[in-house]
Order: sequence, then C-alpha cells, then structure tokens
Amino acid sequence: MRRSKLLVFDAFNKTEEDVRVRTNTGGLISIGCVVLTCFLLLREWYQFNEIITRPKLVVDRDHDLELDLNFDITFPSISCDLLTLDILDDAGDLQLDLLESGLTKTRVDSNGVSLTTESFNIGNEALIKRDFPQDYCGSCYGALDQGKNDELNANEKVCCQTCEDVHDAYLNIGWAFYDGKNIEQCETEGYVDRINEHLNEGCRVQGSARLNRVQGNIHFAPGKSYQDYSRRNSFATHFHDTSLYDKTHSLSFNHIIHHFSFGKPIENSYVNNHNEGLSKISTNPLDGRKVFPDRDSHFIQYSYFAEIVPTRYEYLNNKSDPVETTQFSATFHSRPLRGGRDEDHPTTLHQRGGIPGLFIYFETSPLKVINKEQYSQAWSTFLLNCITTIGGILAVGTSFDKITYKAQRTIWGKKNK
Repeated sequence: MRRSKLLVFDAFNKTEEDVRVRTNTGGLISIGCVVLTCFLLLREWYQFNEIITRPKLVVDRDHDLELDLNFDITFPSISCDLLTLDILDDAGDLQLDLLESGLTKTRVDSNGVSLTTESFNIGNEALIKRDFPQDYCGSCYGALDQGKNDELNANEKVCCQTCEDVHDAYLNIGWAFYDGKNIEQCETEGYVDRINEHLNEGCRVQGSARLNRVQGNIHFAPGKSYQDYSRRNSFATHFHDTSLYDKTHSLSFNHIIHHFSFGKPIENSYVNNHNEGLSKISTNPLDGRKVFPDRDSHFIQYSYFAEIVPTRYEYLNNKSDPVETTQFSATFHSRPLRGGRDEDHPTTLHQRGGIPGLFIYFETSPLKVINKEQYSQAWSTFLLNCITTIGGILAVGTSFDKITYKAQRTIWGKKNK
C-alpha cells in the first residue's frame, strides 16, 4: 500500500485502542470536564446576549440646541406671593417672572404639607373687579409725575389704574413697595390682604423651562424683579424688590429639592446597566437634598454650581431616535449677606451684599458623552470564546488525568513490594 504524503502533516497522532488504559479516576475527571464545559458555555451564551452601554467622549457640535430644565422645589419659609424665578445667561437672554407664566405654585405650611387641594398660578388669580368711571385716573403716589394731567387729553394722562401699575412705578424709581398698604388700588383688589394672609406660609414650585447651552444662573429670589435700563450692563441692573422680605425676619430660603434636572429624562434601563468606564450614571445629584441651617437663615444666599455635560443615549432597539439629555455635578455654598468671617473657617471672609435666595449657576461643557447601547460580544468573539473554553478544559483535564494516573501507579507499585 502506497504511503500518503499527507501523513507528514498529521499533528494528531493516533494510538491503538488495545493499548489504552481506562480508569475510574479518569471517568470522574471526564464527567467533571463535561459539566464544567457546559457551565462555561452557558455563561458565554448569557454574556453574548447581555446588553451594555459604552461611553464615548466627543466634541459637542449641538450648542444651538436648547436645554430642558425640570424642577420640583419646596420653600417652607417663603410664600408663593413673594417668590420669583428668573433665568439669566451670558447669551444676553433674560427670562423674568417665570413663576407667573404657567409654572405651578402650591401653598404649603412650614412642614411642606399642601394647604390647598389644587395648585394655582399667582399671576392668574382673579382679582376683585372694579367699575372705573370713564374719566378715572389712578394715583401713582408720587412715583410718576402726574402734575400736568389736567392739561392733557384722556389718552395722554399718566395714570396708575391697578396695583401692578403702582408697583412698577415704585420699582422704576427704586422705592420700597412693601405690601402695598394704604395704596387704594392694592387695597381694593385684595392684594394687601392676600399678601399678609399668606405671609407665613411656604411654597412648592414645580415646572420646566428652556435654557441656552451657555453659562448663566437660575435664581429663586424674593419680590418682583425689574431691570434698570439706565445702565449699560444688563447683568448689573437686575434687581428684586426685597422690601417686604427684609422687613419680615421670619422668612428664609431654606429648601427641599424633590427633583432638579437638565435635559430629557432617561429610561431606568440605562441607570441599571453596567457601564464600561463609568461606575454609575448620576443625572440628578440634587434630588432629595434638604437645607435647613441651625443658625438664622433670613439673610443667607444659597448657591449651587452645576457643571453640565451634554449626553446622548442611543438605544439598541431604536437607533433612529437617540435621547439628548445631560449629566451634571453640583457643589454647594452658602453665604451670609452681611459678610464677615466664616464661622467654620475663621480665615475666610464673606463679601457683603447681594440678595437672599436660591441661586443655581450653570455652565455647559464643550464636550459630549455618547452612551451607546450594544451587545457585549460579537458573533466572532462568542465562537472564539467557546472554542477556547472547550480546548482549555480538555487540555487541563488531560494533564490532570496523567498526573493522577502516574501517582496511582507509583503508590500501587510501592504497596506490592
């Protein structure tokens, strides 16, 4: 019989069946290898079907997109009538009196328990209607020049027909308005009674707004906000009428942040997944925070400094509709407005001035994190791992069987002597 040339390349040498020795120990080792191989192959299958999220850092090219702001905050020691929300940013955009335009304000007591069954907007509350005479022109109480009204036509007269008109006139010349007491328009409309009746209540604020992806600040402050356009710098001319707050020392901006976030909410699956390179996704680090200092907090300004990182989540089952949101970190600082040395750090001096309130300073990172959902393994990796698992178990089992067999032969040989 002619010998084939392929025999030279045979790496798997054969042994004759009649010279093989089978042992009980070898049988046990073989069964153990089969069980272990099945277990490892099953584990590889689970890993192959596992979905993970891998992050990637890129330059953010979507600075023209606006950012969603969502919040739910309780202020137990300031009433809804005095609370104002403004947003200012470095792009020059100002959003003033946001709480008067669709956001929800709920009256609460000092423990945060709701005092009303329904939420309301202060700006939309129905005022007492008055029937004005045809020639009526309300007094501005010296805040505007009305000395020439007798010489002017009805349409040209300077008048303050409502409490709001008088309040604006006071603010324009920097006068303290307090609660509007002894001002006819405010007394008639019920403004004075409402302000004093609610003065010792708290307020829970819920809603959302839109932000530019630039640096700026969000602040909850006491009193109506206004701008002084006699100066050039718009940020330097933003004021609040804090006259009633300054007079009432029981008021403060102690707060409970139930929820505060930038961007759209994400599904829980992202938070629960193990993310390669990230220990845990933290999108809302301020949720559940309570600030109630032991000392007098009437003239204290609370500040949070938020560093926002734009983030995109790409779903495996919906690649065409990624979610644009953010992650952010925040640091906290409180400052007494009267200035002076810090109680805990004597070497630190606080600047004097400012207004009380809750300020959130935000800054958006120029980088974006893209969290892409994908399977943990490819088909090629899965097959390679399966082959490696089977080969490795067989190699280890063969070596262990040889060692065991030789040990048994040695022990039995010594016993037979």
